[in-house]
Amino acid sequence: MKENILGIDVTPLDYGELISSIMKDIDQGRKAFIVAINPEKIMKAQKDPDLKKLLNRATYQIPDGIGVIIASKLKGGNIRSRVTGIDLMMKLCQKASQNNKSVFLYGAKPEVVEEARNRLIKQFPGLRVAGVIHGYENDQEKILSTINLAKPDILFVGLGSPRQEYWILENMDKLNVHIFQGVGGSFDVISGNLKRAPEALQKIGLEWFYRLIKEPWRWRRQLVLVSFLYRVLLKRA
Repeated sequence: MKENILGIDVTPLDYGELISSIMKDIDQGRKAFIVAINPEKIMKAQKDPDLKKLLNRATYQIPDGIGVIIASKLKGGNIRSRVTGIDLMMKLCQKASQNNKSVFLYGAKPEVVEEARNRLIKQFPGLRVAGVIHGYENDQEKILSTINLAKPDILFVGLGSPRQEYWILENMDKLNVHIFQGVGGSFDVISGNLKRAPEALQKIGLEWFYRLIKEPWRWRRQLVLVSFLYRVLLKRA
């Protein structure tokens, strides 16, 4: 049973439960779409009906944001831990390597997505990376035909949000793929092109604080969390 936070569905499953459900989707031939939910997306959706519809059409809306966890607690919900997009991707790659499933990477710069592929194969021996396409390829027919020829079980799309989610919804029915996940800048992190917050900060939900220190210009975006929690509290009243 999904929770609803300010009109946006959120899936209250942990990593283990999600992986189990996603693998069943693959084995039973179902298509599934994974989208990461955070306070910024929820607040944007309050003013953008198309974005709200897009987020709620996903099969799995993972709670990728400490604000979502706080909101769930305030509402008496059951979401107790973050499920980040990049960590779910890595766990899916690990599971795929153990179960002879294949993945495909689409997005980022050519050298970034190639290095991400190399590092994933190194980290997960036996992982079948069916192919990669960089995010600067403009020939949509070429993109679709390349993915279809590869027939991956899982497609990771790193085009930035919400562009990647709109692309997935537009093309799901045209592709021989079971699982679609928008992964934002994950390829940059996996390739080593972008440094992630220290693990200690990740565990306590302060990854946003690390990004704020590294990129001070983000401070206006962080104010969204205050507005988000205020809206959640108002709805409780």
